[in-house]
Amino acid sequence: MDWYRNLKIVLRAEKKAYVLEGPIPEAPAANTGAARRTWEKHVDDSQDVTCLMLAMMIPELQKNLENLGAYEMSEQLKNMFQQQARHERFEVMRSLITCRMQEGTSVSSHVLKMKSFVDQLERLNAPLSNELATDVILNSLPNSYHQFVMNYNMNGWERTIPELHHMLKTAETNIPTKGNPVLAIREGRITKKKQSKGKGKASKQDKGKGKKVATPKAKPHKDAKCFHCDEIGHWKRNCPKYLAELKLKKLQIGESSGIHVIDLFSFSSKSWVFDTGCGFHICNDLQGLKRIRKLKQGDLELHVGNGQNVAVKAVGEFILELPSGLFISLDNVFYVPSLTKNIISVSALREQGFNYAFDIVNGNISAFLNGVFYFEAKPHNGVYEIDTSNNRSNNMVCSLSSKRVKTSFNQTYRWHCRLGHININRMRKLQTAGILESTGQETYDLCECCLSGKMTKAPFTGTSERAKDLLGLIHTDVCGPFRTMSRNGERYFVTFTDDYSRYGYVYLMKFKHETFEKFKEFQNEVQNQLGKTIKALRSDRGGEYINQEFDEHLKKCGIISQLTPPGTPQLNGVSERRNRTLLDMVRSMMCRTNLPHSFWSYALETATRLVNIAPTKKVEKTPYEMWHGKPPKVSYLRIWGCNAYVTSESSDKLDPRGEKVVFIGYAYPVGYYFYNPAENRVFTKRRGTFLEDELMARGIGDNLVDLEEIREPQINQPIVESASQQNIVEPEPERIQESDVTLGVRRSTRDRHEPNRYSPDRYVLIIDQEEPSTYKAAISGNESEKWLEAMGVEMQSMYDNQVWDLVELPPECRTVGSKWVFKLKTDMDGNVQTYKARLVAKGFTQTQGVDYEETFSPVAMLKSIRILLAIAAYYDYEIWQMDVKTAFLNGHLTEDVYMEQPEGFVDPKNPKKVCKLNKSIYGLKQASRTWNLRFDQKIKQFGFIKNEDEPCVYKKASGSSITFLILYVDDILLIGNNIPMLQDVKSWLGKCFSMKDLGEAAYILGIKIYRDRSKRLLGLSQSTYIDKVIRRFSMQDSKKGLLPMASGTVLNSHQCPKLDKDKEDMKRVPYASAIGSIMYAMLCTRPDVSFALSLTSRYQQNPGKSHWIAVKNILKYLKRTKDMFLIFGGLEEELKVKCYTDASFQTDRDDSRSQTGYVFTLNGGAITWKSSKQSVVAQSTTESEYIAASEAAKEAVCMKKFIADLEVIPSIQKPIEIFCDNTGAIAQAKEPRSHHSTKHILRKFHYIREVLERGDIVVEKIDTDQNLADPFTKPIPQVRHEKHADCIGLRYARQWV
Repeated sequence: MDWYRNLKIVLRAEKKAYVLEGPIPEAPAANTGAARRTWEKHVDDSQDVTCLMLAMMIPELQKNLENLGAYEMSEQLKNMFQQQARHERFEVMRSLITCRMQEGTSVSSHVLKMKSFVDQLERLNAPLSNELATDVILNSLPNSYHQFVMNYNMNGWERTIPELHHMLKTAETNIPTKGNPVLAIREGRITKKKQSKGKGKASKQDKGKGKKVATPKAKPHKDAKCFHCDEIGHWKRNCPKYLAELKLKKLQIGESSGIHVIDLFSFSSKSWVFDTGCGFHICNDLQGLKRIRKLKQGDLELHVGNGQNVAVKAVGEFILELPSGLFISLDNVFYVPSLTKNIISVSALREQGFNYAFDIVNGNISAFLNGVFYFEAKPHNGVYEIDTSNNRSNNMVCSLSSKRVKTSFNQTYRWHCRLGHININRMRKLQTAGILESTGQETYDLCECCLSGKMTKAPFTGTSERAKDLLGLIHTDVCGPFRTMSRNGERYFVTFTDDYSRYGYVYLMKFKHETFEKFKEFQNEVQNQLGKTIKALRSDRGGEYINQEFDEHLKKCGIISQLTPPGTPQLNGVSERRNRTLLDMVRSMMCRTNLPHSFWSYALETATRLVNIAPTKKVEKTPYEMWHGKPPKVSYLRIWGCNAYVTSESSDKLDPRGEKVVFIGYAYPVGYYFYNPAENRVFTKRRGTFLEDELMARGIGDNLVDLEEIREPQINQPIVESASQQNIVEPEPERIQESDVTLGVRRSTRDRHEPNRYSPDRYVLIIDQEEPSTYKAAISGNESEKWLEAMGVEMQSMYDNQVWDLVELPPECRTVGSKWVFKLKTDMDGNVQTYKARLVAKGFTQTQGVDYEETFSPVAMLKSIRILLAIAAYYDYEIWQMDVKTAFLNGHLTEDVYMEQPEGFVDPKNPKKVCKLNKSIYGLKQASRTWNLRFDQKIKQFGFIKNEDEPCVYKKASGSSITFLILYVDDILLIGNNIPMLQDVKSWLGKCFSMKDLGEAAYILGIKIYRDRSKRLLGLSQSTYIDKVIRRFSMQDSKKGLLPMASGTVLNSHQCPKLDKDKEDMKRVPYASAIGSIMYAMLCTRPDVSFALSLTSRYQQNPGKSHWIAVKNILKYLKRTKDMFLIFGGLEEELKVKCYTDASFQTDRDDSRSQTGYVFTLNGGAITWKSSKQSVVAQSTTESEYIAASEAAKEAVCMKKFIADLEVIPSIQKPIEIFCDNTGAIAQAKEPRSHHSTKHILRKFHYIREVLERGDIVVEKIDTDQNLADPFTKPIPQVRHEKHADCIGLRYARQWV
């Protein structure tokens, strides 16, 4: 053990090591001077060693061992920690011995991993000799390094591990990479293909199969005549022309020695080789393989052409879909994943009753069963191949008489579907331009999807002046809101269409007021791509286009705004028609699919791409070619919504190689978007196998998505007096068309009025998910099965942990009630992940001193978590997360507590008995404390040390390796730089408690954790939580706020309601609830709303309308900035804590008190902050700044002690810099002056002087504009607010990801 070895080294230098070799002997009986002096020296030395050992211990050990002598103390410490060290040494040694390098992996990472195990053993006092360590490393190498290992041993090299590492890296570059094996089949069995060495005659057994040219033994006669070219001077066997033809023939048909060499790279991996020699079927993919019987290693092997043996992993039945549309069942198929080609045995199919016919003209082989044609094998590179690349088994077991799939769709109709159901005339233009391959004169019947999605009235006719160049005129319009929300929550979209080229952009929006932001995004993109500027913008008079902000931006950029007159949408016909065309295409594309309606947004983006590459009547070329200067490519297009197969991401070699998904769009710049219904996720892949025929054969379905805009009923319509006053218009017959010229979108004429959100009669809180409040509600609802399953899991954990015993209730004792609490657990995106049921005790009925004593239990402070995350980002530490299952059940009770049996789970045999609790349970007042004490005890046994200033942060260090553990109730974060050490901690926790390993930390306490380890950046976001808060208070449709509190905002108690009626109205406003919801976001990741929240929270007792408006402004601001991250990292300077402090003089209008604000930063981000009203009235700005600096100094001292105990930030030993922008406050802190204007300052605020004198802090002057604490004390303009927010680490994802 390290501590024992170091102690003996120190004692050996002091010549006192003998003290630890045995106990102090008895005092000598004989009163001789020498013996007495020896005994006294032993006692004195033992006392010195005892004091030395106690001084090196943590306080907990000191209390337990302070009464023991040096020898007894060392023996007890050995007993406590030697077994733990032995267990750790055993685990490391086992990991070292069992570690093996896999073929194809990096030898450098493998050697470094082995070296870490060797170093750990050395630290555990079990060092390996250098020779033994290198032997273990060499033994762990794969077969490809066999030659290197043999040379190393034969030469008798003796190298250190770093030298061996360098040699192996050099050898790695010379090891050839393995190619895929080549099959060689001779006379119906798999055998090794022998390589010929030079030329020679064929052996006897090869006769009849073809002949090889023999090497001449004598030179030809000078008069010899060639029988091949009739020239004199050589024979046929030496004829250059004959040899060249023979060589070419070999390349075309392969060797004619009875061995057929299959080139595995020459044709599609989905085709099957039709082999007359192989006696069994072979496949390399588990997809389609049924009734699988796995084989052990070595049970069955095949000998392939490259001389290797390949293992057969499994045997089963393969369901193969043929190009004819039928399915064939292949029996006893060998699964060999190392081969890249599938094989069908002719003889095996013959046994199943198949007959074959040979086509003399084309050389094809046709297979029939009972007179029915099944497939055709075509010659390819000397072998016969069955190409099934257009088909893929869907895991359905079908008999040989399966029904045929309709495959008679012509290419015109196929491309009509691929191009989003555009009309035939536009397709002809693409063919004429050479973009689309000609399909002849073939046509198709009316498309039912077009009939369903494109029924319109006659178009509005009219002409207008056209633009002369790109970006000369942009048409725009907003479409929505739709009843159907998209998958990402959008209900609107806005289109921008260039008048000259008709090239269009579409942007999805959740709210209409996002139009301005989308226009700026569009403007920046197109102007940067084309090098031109937008000249004019045409739109209707929607409120999103005529607001002051939009108008000022257009004037600033020199863009002319062309607003159409009211009631004339036809004048904005380009955008109206574009919207109608896109919606028609979306309906047509979705009607045949089975996708949820929320996928209309993916169909819309796909339709926009297709419209841009399709011709239009207004321009000669396609919009794409006009915009990009080159014709579009259409070869990559596929029918939207069709099923497809993509490569699976599973790491298990026996799992299916492909997964069935749905194609939903095109990714930029290459690839496709796919949707996996089973996992409910959307992802991107570069390619896939598309089952277009399956979708086309499905016919029109009933998946008709409702994409009509929501219209409120029109009011104030004119009253018709008589029939003579009406204009009678004959109804126009509806007609079906597939063109893009349609009537403009109908505009609502409803009266505009201010939204009545939170009017006094409709204050309603919206709950995102319905969670039952009682047991009866849970078992009677729609999700009753899931809640019953959750309750069963909870009860099973109670039984497994032996939480209670059923007993009779003792006299004069009372029971504690119990109830069920139900909770929906969501992931970081707000999706329901788990149905959680928790049995809790009604702890409010407990009595102190009877069934509980102490209740306090600490949790990790949020600032401590941020500090450690900032450190982890700087040093690139690992951050892992774990969760303790039923944490409170691990606490042991010392009091007698009796609880009623849980509802729904009463023991029928003992219904009157009660539960005597053996362990703590949720709801008890002492539950949290008992769990914390139990965890503290267990984690210290593993060698962790508790931080004195943060009782829920633990540290364990061993050499250069360090691990931090943060406990927040039952959530655990592990942060460290040594992966094996972190894994040991996880193993230990798993042995002590029931744990759930959550892998790398991504979501804790409602906070998302994002990392970019290449840049050493870490971001914290609460976008999901803020979204939930916005919906809870019905602010999702509100406008976005620019600031949390506008400059000049005044709030005071005079704005509180005075009349009883006003007070009753405001009682229905969830003012305090909104303050609390915003406060959690502010405490975790949003310091930018600190001042606004501090000001509004003062009026929770009697808020007025002005106060409520201020709170709603904070919510509007959070809505706009919900995607902001609190970023740590990105700075190359020293890891250093800095503090900024400021004060605002007499900001409170009621009691004239000032506002204190400070913020501490570390690694580029804020780690702790404060904005609060001062406790006393300051007489001057200097006094208020001095009080604020004193508050910051106290926080600096606390932070310095906490960080110093972590021992990972060297700069913390220096004074912490506190920046203040008031010269008088700095002078008052540095030089105690006796002045009449400062004599009255309370003594407690002079604490800053003591801290300065001690050297813990240093106060520096900073310019007001650079003081990051400025927004914590008062409202400031938007530009300064955003600048300060960026400086404390608040940025959008696009600025750092």
